[in-house]
Amino acid sequence: MTGFLRRIGGMQSVWILGVLLVIVAAFSVAAGRKFLSTSNFSLISQNIAVWAVLGVGMTFVIITSGIDLSIGSVLVFSSVVAAKIMDAVGGDGWSTAFLGILGALVSGIAWGTLNGFLIAKAKIPPLIVTLGALSVALGLAQVLTGGIDIRSVPEALTDFNTYIKIAGIPALPFVALIVVIIGGIVLHRTRFGRYTFAVGSNELGARRVGINVDRHLIYVYALTGACAGLGAVLALAQFGTTTIAGQSLTNLNVIAAVVIGGTSIFGGEGSIFGTVVGLFIPAVLQAGFVIIGVEAFWQGVAVGSVLVAAVYVDQSRRAAAQRGGSRPSILSLIKSRSA
Repeated sequence: MTGFLRRIGGMQSVWILGVLLVIVAAFSVAAGRKFLSTSNFSLISQNIAVWAVLGVGMTFVIITSGIDLSIGSVLVFSSVVAAKIMDAVGGDGWSTAFLGILGALVSGIAWGTLNGFLIAKAKIPPLIVTLGALSVALGLAQVLTGGIDIRSVPEALTDFNTYIKIAGIPALPFVALIVVIIGGIVLHRTRFGRYTFAVGSNELGARRVGINVDRHLIYVYALTGACAGLGAVLALAQFGTTTIAGQSLTNLNVIAAVVIGGTSIFGGEGSIFGTVVGLFIPAVLQAGFVIIGVEAFWQGVAVGSVLVAAVYVDQSRRAAAQRGGSRPSILSLIKSRSA
């Protein structure tokens, strides 16, 4: 049982899953079939598809005891680059769409690598680096477009989300599911994931056991940038246009979901499973409030309350662990994660 809890992210993830189930049960009683309908769950899954992809990268970053405030702006910039490329090439087929997808991924990886280099090599705090990148990426996106969204997205890309459905659910959530599964495997079953936990638990200890911490941090932020680039592609497929003004709260929503899901803001702990659960809470609240006729403003109140509670639980648990004894060594941590 202990090993199972460790694999899915510990007791906090289980606790937050219980909160989600209570919310679902409450809306099921209040709204009945309207809330439990296939169309409602299809809408919820579409709403979290982009956030889920971003959440995978953000989970890795926060586990290293870092933060990435720029992920929403990098998504916007990558979508603009992709749209510009596809508009210049012309056509509505997959060949045009492929070039745009490639452009978005390269753009996202480049931003993430730059963030990682400044954090790891220049030793600038992640908060400052990514806050600056937030402003610069969004500003460059507005410069490239004049602040006007680009709507020339190939039909092949938008049709992929509109017409390809599985069990009545559009394709984008299943793309996000694949990314989530891969992210979970990498985090919990590979050396890269074990090193990520080690760096977040004790950076100095990780250096002493031979982990190239600087290089690993660059890789982690590059991964986050790649997730932002892929998120840009999914957003283009969903909306058929860039969303320059529509991602202002994306970074905060994703960070909140990751922390609510049990990833510690102090580093060293977290899971992809917990992040997915954390993502569903605001999405379910939004859908439920709309159905029962409650003002959507209450969503922010509810999510903020859960976020504060999640951080409080994490702090209390860590304080209790410190009173009970010292933290495990890096070598034992790496071995335990590989078990």
